[in-house]
Amino acid sequence: MTFLLRKPLASATRRIALCLLTFSALDVTALAQRELKDIPVPNAEVEKATFVVDEGWQAELYAGDPAMAKPIHMNFDNHGRLWIASSETYPQIKPGEPSNDKIIILEDSDKDGKADRTIVFADGLLIPTGVLPANDGDKASAYVVNSDQLLYLRDTDGDLVADEKKVVLAGFGTEDTHHLLHSLRWGHDGWIYMNQSIYIHSHIETPWGVERLNGGGIWRFHPETKRLEIVVRGFVNPWGVHFDRYGQMFATDGAYGEGINYAFEGSVFVTAVGAKRLMTGLNPGSPKHCGLEILSGSHWPDAIRGSMVTNDFRAHRVCRFQVTEDRSGYESVQQAELIKTPHVAFRPIDAKQGLDGALYIADWYNPIIQHGEVDFRDPRRDRT
Repeated sequence: MTFLLRKPLASATRRIALCLLTFSALDVTALAQRELKDIPVPNAEVEKATFVVDEGWQAELYAGDPAMAKPIHMNFDNHGRLWIASSETYPQIKPGEPSNDKIIILEDSDKDGKADRTIVFADGLLIPTGVLPANDGDKASAYVVNSDQLLYLRDTDGDLVADEKKVVLAGFGTEDTHHLLHSLRWGHDGWIYMNQSIYIHSHIETPWGVERLNGGGIWRFHPETKRLEIVVRGFVNPWGVHFDRYGQMFATDGAYGEGINYAFEGSVFVTAVGAKRLMTGLNPGSPKHCGLEILSGSHWPDAIRGSMVTNDFRAHRVCRFQVTEDRSGYESVQQAELIKTPHVAFRPIDAKQGLDGALYIADWYNPIIQHGEVDFRDPRRDRT
């Protein structure tokens, strides 16, 4: 489901939309799922009624079932359309069954804050974990992570349905479906940045040679030169990367914690094998977080502009951090949650600011998360 939060101001209205995905490491919250018996009936309005929203904000539903199901990752194109990587197959395909995961485009054509048009841009995918509109012409196109491949999909006839497919890169590891290549985002430098998690071993042949990453880290890929590079090594499950207006890079980790992480080319974090020095996060002791967005634009008040928004999917919270320069690095201070709820199926996992100035949050919506301690086929899993 996708929720929209608005913050009324004297001169403007701000919005946040939620779409959630949850890929977690084993912890107390995950273990508690084994005894979970009170499974809520999927209902967006019932879920929304449980939200405790920060003062001045209001939550609205932007899109939900049947327009979309199980959003893993999302990004906006330059027309203001929201692209969703959707997987009802996760965490594992049933033997013998075809996979039909999708890339979905949502559009609010009448600008009333609710999606009124749904287009399936591509289907027949297997656990797509990232989508990034290419914005490289008058026809719709996107880079898509499909298991072990980075694809380039393009619509050639203007119907917003992909009819051209190219495998750009192949050889990314698939050992663990909640650690696959993910979280695609354009950098200020024109490269595509992508995250990989700890249980993945990737060996990718490129025109510049074979690139290997065994474990967690952040890649970058240049679409024109086809060069692929490792920018950051380490992390456990880095599920969020973003850049501030100066091009400084920040990341979150859905299994390691420490809140907001300041990263840069050549930086090394926990789990990197053989590292002599390790970077630490800006919020030691903080819970694990998923997704990352920086609230930018003059429509945000001074107290909010520049804040970083991420999701504590285990505790059913959308969190905000104020990050400021501190000598040669940064200081991060957590602020009041934008949303918190006792609803066990609310699982925020991605956050993006739309062209309309609203903040969109993806809700994976599932009482059961992870797949290390609960059976893949557990009937309590919500797959729609």
